[in-house]
Amino acid sequence: MGKNILFFVLSAIMCVSFSACDEEDADTTKPVITLDEPEDGDSLRIGESVHFECDFSDDEALGSYLIEIHNNFDGHGHKTRADETVPFSIKKSYDLSNLRNTHVHHHDIVISDNTTPGAYHLVVYCTDAAGNQSMVARDIILSHDAESHHHHDHDDDHEGEEHDHED
Repeated sequence: MGKNILFFVLSAIMCVSFSACDEEDADTTKPVITLDEPEDGDSLRIGESVHFECDFSDDEALGSYLIEIHNNFDGHGHKTRADETVPFSIKKSYDLSNLRNTHVHHHDIVISDNTTPGAYHLVVYCTDAAGNQSMVARDIILSHDAESHHHHDHDDDHEGEEHDHED
């Protein structure tokens, strides 16, 4: 019986030792998001595309990112007819697999013409290959009177391109 207890204790110690090694090697570092555009408090023009510019990085490997825009109204109900406005919302994800560092610049989210003007949140989530997640949020205004972003010049514009910048 003594040998069985000794075997059990040694087995338990070995299991804990091997598990501790696996946990030490696990990626627990969240990815880093640096959102340049839109900035906090920006007004975006209804009927136009969102100028999105962001850097993502991770110590191991990136997985994906998600852009979410939803209204920041006070919670009361909105009944709409076909000719009325509707709160804008979108969730759109993008793949970043096999990258560690990348600069993303695109204009592929379009604010629909019948969007209700007002306060909104723009939230960017980034998940790395190990499942760690970071988030950055911006308060934005959707308006018919906002400055148009279609006239911005981008000398080094690589719209929609993603680049791996391994260091």
